[in-house]
Amino acid sequence: MFVMNHSDYPQIRQAGENSLLIYLAPVADAQVLAQVQWLSQQLRQQLGSLLQEIIPSYNSVLLVYDFLRLDQSQLQLCLADLLTELTDVALNHEPQTAQSSGKLIELPCYYSIETGPDLAAIAAQHQLSVSQLIKIHSEQRYQVYAIGFAPGFAYLGWVDERIATARLTTPRLKVPAGSVAIADRQTAVYPAASPGGWNLIGNCPMPLFDLQKEPAMTLSTGDAVMFVPIERAEYLQLGGQL
Repeated sequence: MFVMNHSDYPQIRQAGENSLLIYLAPVADAQVLAQVQWLSQQLRQQLGSLLQEIIPSYNSVLLVYDFLRLDQSQLQLCLADLLTELTDVALNHEPQTAQSSGKLIELPCYYSIETGPDLAAIAAQHQLSVSQLIKIHSEQRYQVYAIGFAPGFAYLGWVDERIATARLTTPRLKVPAGSVAIADRQTAVYPAASPGGWNLIGNCPMPLFDLQKEPAMTLSTGDAVMFVPIERAEYLQLGGQL
């Protein structure tokens, strides 16, 4: 259920000539993400094509609107009503409104030294065996808090504190597509080959971004993700590259 106990929030800030940024809390957690999802859904339903873009992320919602068709004062009134309703939901403890609209997605992951060059080093750093690290990472249920950096790159939280690891001091010039990585208390899958400074622990052979599909991105903000360990043979069978 929703709990809104931050007296200075929600906050509405101007983000551009036709955009507003609504902060629902100072930091993100599962309850705040549920609020972000609820607000995003309500705005889509009530304003539809008048909004050019809705970007839910962590503890905020970015709105980009058609200022030729929607006056900001009208948008502010709509937001005020929705934020009041959101507060009422919190006070009345209506759990059905707080249910996540996201789906649970299981991602296969081949945890190994050949796909995760930082796997052994991270395990040693935290005084764990490689198998213990894999177990901790794969038993956690993650939430997609944001999509960014690159198309299809989903920021997943939160990594168990026992394996939380700072970013690399020197980023790699090229991280292979599908790389499963950890940075601080977040984890992610690189949807395409790119530079990157996260710690690599394995590889997911499932494509997460494909312009030939609809939707092009496998993961969306609000989805839940779990990693399923697979062996080398299955990884190769699923199209994984070594």
